[in-house]
Amino acid sequence: MKQFLVYGASMLAVALGGAAVAQDLGGQYVQVAEIEVDPAQLDAYRVAVQEQIGAAIREEPGVLVLYAVSEKDDPARVKVFEIYRDRKAYEAHLGSDHFKKYKATVERMVKSLKLVQATPIALGAKTK
Repeated sequence: MKQFLVYGASMLAVALGGAAVAQDLGGQYVQVAEIEVDPAQLDAYRVAVQEQIGAAIREEPGVLVLYAVSEKDDPARVKVFEIYRDRKAYEAHLGSDHFKKYKATVERMVKSLKLVQATPIALGAKTK
């Protein structure tokens, strides 16, 4: 989990374009989604999650970070690291048209989903 959070922080630094990032995440809503995808539908799942994340980042100012990664040794195990401005931004995300489309699209692809609420301790990264 620590490596996943460090990876997420690294990607955040790249996205923000700064040389280094150390951020106070005081009131932000953070969670990790642990998803098991039907291996036969993994390519279709990847397309759906990329589309959903792209739309959320473009269209929702309260969505700060969404990173989807899969386990190297078991690509059907996906984790999504999520940071929202606050709980209300997370709830708005759940009600968005693109998220509803994603959920309908992946309904039969996802074998299990576990949402883990997280409390950030420290996120920091260098881009180089």
